[in-house]
Amino acid sequence: MRNLDEILEFNRQFVENKEYEKYQTTKFPDKRLVVLSCMDTRLEELLPKAMNMRNGDIKHVKSAGAIVSHPFGSIMRSILVAIYELNAAEVMVVGHYDCGMSVIDSSRTMEKMMDKGVSAQTFSTLQHAGINLKQWLRGFENVNESVKSSVETIKNHPLLPESVAVHGLLIDPVTGRLDVVVNGYDKI
Repeated sequence: MRNLDEILEFNRQFVENKEYEKYQTTKFPDKRLVVLSCMDTRLEELLPKAMNMRNGDIKHVKSAGAIVSHPFGSIMRSILVAIYELNAAEVMVVGHYDCGMSVIDSSRTMEKMMDKGVSAQTFSTLQHAGINLKQWLRGFENVNESVKSSVETIKNHPLLPESVAVHGLLIDPVTGRLDVVVNGYDKI
C-alpha cells in the first residue's frame, strides 16, 4: 500500500473511533513556549518526553539543524506569530548531537538534485537571480555554535520583545539528556 492510501485508511478509522478526543487542546501553548528543533526522526517522540512536554504545552517549529537561516524567513515568522498571536513568552532552540547538518555537503546535495532531474539550466537561473545554493544548503561545523547563532538571530530580531527569553539547548538523540548552551534568563 502507498503511504497516502495507508494514512487515509488509518485516518478514517481514527476519526470513526473518535481517537482524536484524547488529543483535544486549544491553539494556545499551555507552557507559553515555542520550541525550534531539528526535524531529525530520532527526536519525534524523544524530545517532548525528555522535556516533559505533552500535547498542547508548546508550539513546535522544526527545521533542518534547528537553524534560523534568515531573520525574515518562515521559521522566524512562525516564532513571532507564536509570541504575538498565541501568547508564547519564551523560545527554546534545541539542536542535537550527531546532527546530519554538521556533515552536509552542499555540492553533493546539488549533485543529487541533478541525479533526480533538476537541470543545469535551473541552477544557472537561480544563480543569476542572486541565489547562492551552496550557501543556502550549507550546514554547520559545530552544533554548539549553530545553536548560539540561531539564538542570537532570534534574540536580536527587531520585532522580538526584549522580555522574551531565548534559550539554546542540545539534546542527546539517544538518551534525551539536555545540555544548556544559552540560558535566556541571563540575557533579560
